[in-house]
Amino acid sequence: MVDFIYWVGMAAVAVNALTGVLEAERKEVDVLGATFVAVATALGGGTVRDLLLDRNVFWVVDQTYLITAVAVGIGSFFLIRHRRVSPRWFLFPDAIGLALFTVIGTQAALQWHTPWLAASLMGVITGVFGGVVRDVLCNEVPLVMRAGALYATAAWLGALLLIGLQQAGMPDLWASGITMFAILGLRMAAIHFHLTLPSFPAKRDGS
Repeated sequence: MVDFIYWVGMAAVAVNALTGVLEAERKEVDVLGATFVAVATALGGGTVRDLLLDRNVFWVVDQTYLITAVAVGIGSFFLIRHRRVSPRWFLFPDAIGLALFTVIGTQAALQWHTPWLAASLMGVITGVFGGVVRDVLCNEVPLVMRAGALYATAAWLGALLLIGLQQAGMPDLWASGITMFAILGLRMAAIHFHLTLPSFPAKRDGS
């Protein structure tokens, strides 16, 4: 299970680094700027989680995560530099990164003997905070704040599902796999079917 979590975490770093570059591409930044956004996106959520849990920050302990984020950032920049990238290309890897990091964050909190509700929120923070940093750096409204995204909602429901499955006695590996697919499925369904939570109505000028 430890090896599984490690490689899922590495995959999450790579995928989130890619989403950082895809978002930065729309702002026409240079390779250094794109790589900075990629690294912040890939490592931001896990960094906040580890600081809140008062444990060593994961990419400081194992620099392979940092190297992976930098390598994917630079490689992705040159791969898509001369290509016209549709904004829709961003959505699927972003959903994958959300699913992977939410599971990683929840598992890390549970292994740190964090109570279940706090552990679920650690999963959400790990899943969404890198994207928040990415969007702020790219001068965009964070995706988690946009109506109809079911972004943090998918992460939190997934984290609670993971905790529930493990409490019911399901092996961690199976519970993690099911949760990843559940988060990914809910997020993509929300995008395709425009699923939304209640939100404040748009205000008209002068109202």
